[in-house]
Amino acid sequence: MIKLMRFMKPYRGVLVVVVILAVAQALGNLYLPNLFADIVNNGIVKGDTGYIWRFGGLMLLVTMAGTIAAVVGIFYSSKVATGFGKIIRAKLFTRVEQFSLHEFDAVSTSSLITRTTNDTTQVQQVMIVMLNMMITAPITLVAGVILALNQDVGLSWILVVVIPVLVAAIIILMINAIPLFRAMQVKLDKLNLILDEGLTGVRVVRAFDRQRYEERRFDEANLELTAIAIRVNRLIASLMPIMMLCLNVSSVAILWFGANRINNGQMQLGALLAFLQYAMQILFALLMVSMMFIMLPRAAASADRINEVLDILPEINDPDQAKLAGEQRGYVEFQDVTFSYPGAEEPALSNISFSARPGEVTAIIGGTGSGKSTLVSLVPRFYDIDSGHILVDGVDVREMTQEHLRAKIGLVPQKTVLFSGTIAENIRYGKKDASDEEIRHAAEVSQASDFIEGMQDGFDAGIAQGGTNVSGGQKQRLSIARALVRRPEIYMFDDSFSALDFKTDARLRAALKKETRESTVFIVSQRVSTVMDADQIIVLEDGRIAGTGTHRELMKTCEVYHDIVSSQLSTEEIAEEIA
Repeated sequence: MIKLMRFMKPYRGVLVVVVILAVAQALGNLYLPNLFADIVNNGIVKGDTGYIWRFGGLMLLVTMAGTIAAVVGIFYSSKVATGFGKIIRAKLFTRVEQFSLHEFDAVSTSSLITRTTNDTTQVQQVMIVMLNMMITAPITLVAGVILALNQDVGLSWILVVVIPVLVAAIIILMINAIPLFRAMQVKLDKLNLILDEGLTGVRVVRAFDRQRYEERRFDEANLELTAIAIRVNRLIASLMPIMMLCLNVSSVAILWFGANRINNGQMQLGALLAFLQYAMQILFALLMVSMMFIMLPRAAASADRINEVLDILPEINDPDQAKLAGEQRGYVEFQDVTFSYPGAEEPALSNISFSARPGEVTAIIGGTGSGKSTLVSLVPRFYDIDSGHILVDGVDVREMTQEHLRAKIGLVPQKTVLFSGTIAENIRYGKKDASDEEIRHAAEVSQASDFIEGMQDGFDAGIAQGGTNVSGGQKQRLSIARALVRRPEIYMFDDSFSALDFKTDARLRAALKKETRESTVFIVSQRVSTVMDADQIIVLEDGRIAGTGTHRELMKTCEVYHDIVSSQLSTEEIAEEIA
């Protein structure tokens, strides 16, 4: 919690107002028993009606002022707490956006969502309680004890007995509750993970008739979370009877022993009533503190989880003195590049060297797990390489800013991602100021205009979350249009034609040739028909280059490529290609 307080700087002025109002409220509440004691001793006992009216009016004014201070204080404390929550959510989102793919692998998506929403809400709620009680309760507790002793020292032993009992109960509660609250947030992460997988994978679940399995899986996680929540609530619930028991026993004791002292002439009636009110204020202050400590363990656990994310330093950062590319446009060169995923025993790519130039199509082909997608993910610097150099326009990608580097690249990822919104908004995601004409042109080139025009609202047709209301081929074409509207120097198509039929694939590649004539194009594919017309084909096997050349050259010189072609084309087609 303390580490998160650094985000309170924008609300320093409002915090000063909240503190002043809280102090005023506490002092007003502490002043009232004194006034009441004076009214009883000097007004009621002596029968002085004028005295009663004067001091009664003063009590009314103090009460009204305290009420106004409390209302305004709650208003501003709520404003501070909600603003604080907004800042934390923004900081979390900004930090997560800076993560490399390695950091995303370290912290699950479901956990990041929980930390940004539920954990932030827990911290925000306890902040409201702290701002309302953290100042008022300690002042009331300390000053109340002093003023109660000022009224009568003889009854102070009651407070000496009761207060340690309440403090011990609060401490025992915290010791037992903190581990449970931490476990509760972890169980909530698991529940969110199962819920997310069940919703996003609903088609697979139904296709394999696994609804009952998913229901049992969810019920188990739900029951685990419920069991911990019940244990926590039992602990919290046990505190309230203890508090009320101490409160009522102390009231009875004060009245009993105070009445005896009044009877013996050792105490005035007004002093007894004031002492009783001070005792109630002291015990209620302890009650407020206990309520704060009930919420604090869970908020502390949530704050720790938030800090874990904020303390993660992204592995990929911009250099202090960034370099800009020169006059070259679209030149990509790999120089003896080796890359390993964190924790892997063997490198995913080893000693990769090749170059790609504008106006050329470089195709990358290989078996499953050969490192094709890994290779293209290194160009936009999604990961940092272990050794070697990757040059874009003659500058090492690690010496460029990420924004400058990625502005040169139009990527169509292997896993197509669309966002909720309209078709036009999804295409415009590649270039925020793209005109309607540019969007239509990109859709025509990507062969998406036919199915878009077939929709009722055309380019204004809605795309559901995850693009579930369009087919796989339609998603790929929209994703390609999103890259085309950007008009980048480097196009990267990572297995982006797999869901297209051969006719659409052929038309799309023909249209792309005209569109990308001055750009560098990378095509990752397992289809020979997609890559065979490329200017340069790079064949990968187990993370190494097995061959480089054109289709005809590789058919004669690369056994790995020949085996791939043989598995996809007939003997007659192979003979025709060689001829």
